Amino acid sequence: MKTSEFEKLMELLFSNYLKDEGEFGFTYRVEKAIRRIAYATNLTPETVEKAAEAGADLLITHHDAWDFLFGMREVCVAELEKHEISHYFTHSPLDFVQFGTCTALFEQIQIDEITRYSTYENDKEYPGIGVFESALSFTELKNRLEHVLREPVKAWQNHERPVKKVAILTGAGNNSAHIQYAKENGCDAFITGERTLYSVQYAKFAGVNLYVGSHTYTEIFGVRNLAENIQEKYTALEIVQINEDHIETVPLAYPVNK
Repeated sequence: MKTSEFEKLMELLFSNYLKDEGEFGFTYRVEKAIRRIAYATNLTPETVEKAAEAGADLLITHHDAWDFLFGMREVCVAELEKHEISHYFTHSPLDFVQFGTCTALFEQIQIDEITRYSTYENDKEYPGIGVFESALSFTELKNRLEHVLREPVKAWQNHERPVKKVAILTGAGNNSAHIQYAKENGCDAFITGERTLYSVQYAKFAGVNLYVGSHTYTEIFGVRNLAENIQEKYTALEIVQINEDHIETVPLAYPVNK
């Protein structure tokens, strides 16, 4: 696969989502044959270095090195140029495409039915919603999340009901409006990758169980889904996950029961 073919495939996979400039695209581009793709949640000097060590021709991430990470993008671009590795990121498109971050986390926690996919409408984000056929306890869902994320999950039990209906908005799901949406749609729990004082307060007030993993690891499965979608179209490609440090928390050093 050539870099130009990859770009056309991105346009095909995200045809309805490539609208907001700055939310997707190449940070650095080399026109070359792509034989191995590395993927991660974040573009950092460390993920670029690990992609180079893996012999990748292209690094795909969910996040760019944002402008408020002062100077980081320039360092990343220099390292990408040094190793002749292209980098492409897809931020909001991957959050709302049907195989994206929210859907992927639902798949990881073995939800039985997704009743609403995460969407972006009228300048607002809406979580995805799914249902377990057999309800889980508060602790069972926490353990299941920790098992797939391989890290501790902060969780607040705000009612005594079993958990059957769940809302997910990965990454920056720390807006209390997202929890309100979950409550209005009869959800027992809301899962996300960030929190604030106010999201914790409102979840308690609203009576919705709140589960918070890291931004990085709640979203990596969507990037994996994207990489596997690319590999389905170009079967000779190799894909490799870049394992990022658990800098938002600490990794679990012991197995967790589902």
